Amino acid sequence: MAELILSALLPVIFEKLTSVAVNQIARSKEIHTELKKWERSLSQIRSLLNDASQKEVTDEAVKQWLNGLQHLAYDIDDILDALATDAMRHEFTNESDHGISSKVRKLIPTCCTNFSLSTRMDGKLNTITTRLQELIDEKNNLGLIVKDGGPNSRNRNYQTSLVDAPSIVGREGDKKELLQKLLGDEACSQNFSIVPIVGMGGIGKTTLARLLYEDQRVKDHFELKAWVCVSEYFDILNISKVIFQSVGGDKSEKFADLNLLQEALKKQLTGKRFLLVLDDIWSEKLENWERLAAPFIEVAHGIKIIITTRKQQLLNKLGYDHTYDLKKLSHDDALSLFAQYALGVNNFDSYPVLRPHGEGIVRKCGGLPLALKALGSLLRTKTDEEDWKQLLNNEIWMLEDGGGIVPALRVSYHDLSARLKQLFAYCCLIPKEYVFEKDELILWWMAEGFLRNSTTEKSLERLGEECFQEMLSSLFSNMCLMKNRCL
Repeated sequence: MAELILSALLPVIFEKLTSVAVNQIARSKEIHTELKKWERSLSQIRSLLNDASQKEVTDEAVKQWLNGLQHLAYDIDDILDALATDAMRHEFTNESDHGISSKVRKLIPTCCTNFSLSTRMDGKLNTITTRLQELIDEKNNLGLIVKDGGPNSRNRNYQTSLVDAPSIVGREGDKKELLQKLLGDEACSQNFSIVPIVGMGGIGKTTLARLLYEDQRVKDHFELKAWVCVSEYFDILNISKVIFQSVGGDKSEKFADLNLLQEALKKQLTGKRFLLVLDDIWSEKLENWERLAAPFIEVAHGIKIIITTRKQQLLNKLGYDHTYDLKKLSHDDALSLFAQYALGVNNFDSYPVLRPHGEGIVRKCGGLPLALKALGSLLRTKTDEEDWKQLLNNEIWMLEDGGGIVPALRVSYHDLSARLKQLFAYCCLIPKEYVFEKDELILWWMAEGFLRNSTTEKSLERLGEECFQEMLSSLFSNMCLMKNRCL
């Protein structure tokens, strides 16, 4: 994603272009006018990035334009670094002339004391100026225009977008059936039984598991509970540690040996009704499961384990041929969920003009709750029919076979401004299920320099707060699923 790199690199380049030291050496080399041309050209180009990031998805020429700009930005950055180095050489030379000893001067690298700007940059300045002008001229042929922020972002209400919208629609029957399995005493060959929830990504497996986990009847029935997000890497030692600490084990104990940890876990669970949720299991290795489940075999009867997974193979190996396959939402339920996130109501009765477009978007989402929430959040507070038409006819839908979660999340991602895309990409480095504070994340953004060079007078903390709220309104937490699918 070239525009992500550019959104990070261009602020650095502008900072160097305005550096006092760089401008002083540029004047001495009589290239100050050239650098000013670069600054003006880059300012024009930067204003086009939001539009270019939208169009590169389906326009190969725009993608090539962004790639060319990215390579040129690296070249400009190299030259500015060379100028900064030359400025440092002059500074050391002047200080030496005013009394710095020759011993200190010998510590300066030869590359700095014997630097010749003309030999290092011969011919590059004019070439870069020409390439910048070519990029500006080419924008007209590509149809690139200036867009401030994400498309149609002017009507966003960042503070109240999802406050009153229920997170569950159309899962009452699923919950009722699974509660019977959790609270019943069905016969099993071991001291524990598994309640598997299987389905494709974005269908709501984790949401349903959380709904069961937090149900008051479940809380009353089970004496101990633990929730572990397993994800792609099945780390048995780490999973066992999380379970042990969740059921009241001593958090100060450091277990490096799995056998000792499982003995302590078995002791903690003996005689207790225990509910374990293993969320998002990917591993299909039977031996991984057998090692993890060892402490549960010898404890008292009454352990239930909810497994959410897209993988049927492991469950087949465990003898569960009839798993609970979570279905997509019905059209009516999907339409209701979408209306709640887009309009804050349960239906389109008050918005008959928007209903046909809403039904079209819902069909493209294929009954997947996550897709419906993402696109509903995208349209939050927007009641202009043109906004809904634009989303329904977005070319991103054509990149995938049919509708579903990936194109829906792509649409949400491409609605973000260049700055927010950069901040979002950084958030994808945070491990799944890692709990962090909002203020902590903003400090990370500040440390990386993502919030600098703002044209406003706002503090970096305030700007970071506004960016966080905007991403939150775009269903930020769920969009992090994109890191392994879309980027």
